[in-house]
Amino acid sequence: MAQRCLKCLKYTMCVANFLCFMCGVAVLGLGVYLMVTFKFTILTPSLASFSVANMLLISGIVITCVSFLGFLGALKENRCLLLTFFMLLFFLMLVELAAACLLLMYEAQIAEWVEKDLNDGLKKAKTGRNETVLSEWDLLQNTFHCCGVNNASDWGRNVPKSCHEPPRNGTTPAYKPGCLATLKTWFAENFLVTGISVIVLCIIEVLGMCFAMTLFCHISRTGLGYKL
Repeated sequence: MAQRCLKCLKYTMCVANFLCFMCGVAVLGLGVYLMVTFKFTILTPSLASFSVANMLLISGIVITCVSFLGFLGALKENRCLLLTFFMLLFFLMLVELAAACLLLMYEAQIAEWVEKDLNDGLKKAKTGRNETVLSEWDLLQNTFHCCGVNNASDWGRNVPKSCHEPPRNGTTPAYKPGCLATLKTWFAENFLVTGISVIVLCIIEVLGMCFAMTLFCHISRTGLGYKL
């Protein structure tokens, strides 16, 4: 009976990690596609390193590497790979929890940092010399239906087309809310979803660690698999 349960655990780990591996490949492919085709920022215009494409690339690489280790370790009953898989999951969980705690502790400082970054990006866009920053501001304003940092007056006389709403009654009024207030509202509305996602992800990682350590201990007791 115990052997059957362990066999079931082994193949469950293989299937779960294979599915995660395929998801990681899909995320990685999407990141490459967005990087080649689009230039879309996730936070503010001048934070190019936080683009959606870069985030997807990093996430895809991490998911594929970790899930591959788990799949191969369970399939081959390799203690070294299983232990590495366990340690990586444990490290990732610590990083996620640390990042969540830092966001809660330094929420005010992060808000100030985002505001400063928006103002710096707006100055570069107003000069007209940096086309990349200007196009990213256009995308930000079109996506969140906002204009400038605080309002349309931040652009002075040269208000970009992305600040204007679709034509109504022959007029094209500018979006009233600024991007700073809109971003704060967006983060507040998605805070609960983000928290739930982190909790679910941590539960999945804990289950993965439990499965890996159970299989690791069984292999150690029976003397099977590759030795450390």
